[in-house]
Amino acid sequence: MDLLRILLSILLPPLGVFLQVGIGLQFWINILLTLCGYIPGIVHAVWIIARR
Repeated sequence: MDLLRILLSILLPPLGVFLQVGIGLQFWINILLTLCGYIPGIVHAVWIIARR
């Protein structure tokens, strides 16, 4: 399941974070990072998924 979340995080970083933690602080941080740049959003999403 984590592999699927990581693949979704590469395509749509906020979706991967949402599937992992739901709508919370980490989700909104990821939205902001993705809007600032696609790569920071991906890095944050993979970090959140790998950490939990």
